[in-house]
Amino acid sequence: MSLIKRGANFSMRRRVPSRYKSIETRQFVWISLHTDSETIARQKVPVAWLNLTEAWEARLAGDTADAEKRFEAAKELAAVRGYQYLEANKVAHLKRSELLERVEDARDNSGKVDTLEATATLGGANKPEITITKALEIFWSLAADRIIGKSDDQMRRWRNPRKKAIRNLVSVIGDKALAEITGDNMLDFRQWWLDQMELRNLTPNSANKDLIHLSNIFKTVNKMKRLGLDLPMSDLSFKEGEARQRPPFSKDWISTKLIANGALDGLNTEARCIVLGMINTGYRPSEGANLLQEQIRLEGDVPHISIEPIDRQLKSAYARRIIPLAGVSLEAFKECPNGFPRYRDNPGLSDAVNKFLRKNGLMETDQHSLYSLRHAFEDRMLAAGVDDRIRRDLFGHRLNRERYGTGATLKHLHKVVQSIAI
Repeated sequence: MSLIKRGANFSMRRRVPSRYKSIETRQFVWISLHTDSETIARQKVPVAWLNLTEAWEARLAGDTADAEKRFEAAKELAAVRGYQYLEANKVAHLKRSELLERVEDARDNSGKVDTLEATATLGGANKPEITITKALEIFWSLAADRIIGKSDDQMRRWRNPRKKAIRNLVSVIGDKALAEITGDNMLDFRQWWLDQMELRNLTPNSANKDLIHLSNIFKTVNKMKRLGLDLPMSDLSFKEGEARQRPPFSKDWISTKLIANGALDGLNTEARCIVLGMINTGYRPSEGANLLQEQIRLEGDVPHISIEPIDRQLKSAYARRIIPLAGVSLEAFKECPNGFPRYRDNPGLSDAVNKFLRKNGLMETDQHSLYSLRHAFEDRMLAAGVDDRIRRDLFGHRLNRERYGTGATLKHLHKVVQSIAI
């Protein structure tokens, strides 16, 4: 890099990096620093070079067939040049002096109009049409903050219902541009879901989840991309029927069937320990399956497990908790003190266990599932008159009032769990 005084002011002369050869024909560039002070000129050099390289990067990005990238690049290059990007019809209505200034900035050193510069300063980039499927691609990047801390399996379970909602909508109305989605299109989609509910005996919950995901995706993209669209997403949801509750296993069924000698021997060791561990802790199956060795604490006066957000998100802030171990659950963790690597971040646990229990006549009714052990733990606490705050703390549920103090001690929680343990 050379600093040279040309006339009254200093200029910087620098070789063009090879990265920018495709969009910059000059071998060297001269940049006027607009000062006759060498000290100030040297201070300006880094900023002037940064501005120039940012402009080159914007031009590189603009040299693409992707309309979305081309439009963003034009806006960025306009900003580097000191302009707000305006569409061509708005540029045409600028004051004559402002218009001429933009035209001059669109010319190269030989006086010819540079296509990429003109696109940025004169509004030559058409606002891209964002289709339904493209909106989902954009949404992933815009919603990046929502997946911080999620494990691979949690990511999959977060993404899949959104993919399904988009796939369902496209199958009904086609991959339209967001700006072309009409109220009639969304009513057609609603009717399609009504037909599906009748045909497949589905609850309104399935349809409403699709509508919620679609609304969130489109509204996020509309807002963050400043599209200014009036999206027809309101007043589409179905009235929810009575929620289906999983019945709890009775204490007698657990004692005489599930933990009968040899009843669970057909399960692999880790799956069996997770099931037995759930009986006297009431943890969610995924919480148990993802426990690490350091979260299983069998030493000390009160053996316990610690549900923490390690390499994965918890369902909510209230799900972080410590649960004392007692009865068959304590024995299960003694057998599996290192956790359950086979099922860590693996969605197959509940299906495998439910299939085994049904096949071996260990489901109390057709409506029962592995999750019914969690409900059974809560029912036993209720029957024993356990305080509401303690129940919620052990269960990882929100308290419907302000929390005061630190709650029950670990020793007190241990006494509570021991009193209802099987």
